[in-house]
Amino acid sequence: MNGERSHSRGDRFLPIVAGCYAVLWIVLAIRPVDRGDWFLENLLVFVTIGLLTLTLRRFRFSNFSYALLAVFLALHALGAHYTYAQVPAGFWLRDLLHLERNHFDRVIHFCFGLLLLYPVRDLLTRHVGARPSWVPWLALGSIIAMSSFFEILEAIIAQVVHPDLGAAYLGTQGDIWDAQKDMVAAVFGAIIATVLTTGRRGRVKGRD
Repeated sequence: MNGERSHSRGDRFLPIVAGCYAVLWIVLAIRPVDRGDWFLENLLVFVTIGLLTLTLRRFRFSNFSYALLAVFLALHALGAHYTYAQVPAGFWLRDLLHLERNHFDRVIHFCFGLLLLYPVRDLLTRHVGARPSWVPWLALGSIIAMSSFFEILEAIIAQVVHPDLGAAYLGTQGDIWDAQKDMVAAVFGAIIATVLTTGRRGRVKGRD
């Protein structure tokens, strides 16, 4: 009986998370600060959601992974609504810490590494069947590679789809090293997530 209830809750989890994200996305899609930038920011989101939907029957992430993915996508939706350089939370952080610019984009790149490393580990462990001792390093390397790839892809999309929106879409705010700093932020987030997830798995094994 308890097993059936647990399975039922697990089956309902993904639709609930997806529904909450969809509502948030729709709300933030209404009157964004810059509709052109919003569209560019959401191109990769459309691809990501499409891939997750198409592969759902072949591979299902853990509920925790889906929750982390939803949190990251929700933060990205917020950045897309305001444009990353104009998110109010970033201005609040700038004033609080006496920074020179709005660093919301850095926070999101940090969260890219912090929040997405576990789903990558999930994929490597449950679907790819990688050796447990390799998984932390493969996941970390994957995050670094994806962060670099997305920076390059974003630059190409900005130039091909709408060159006039390049600065707003990339959120450089006049910093020629913005892409490199974003990747470093993602790496730091991924390293912290690696330490946390490896420590957690180690404690679980110790109890066994």
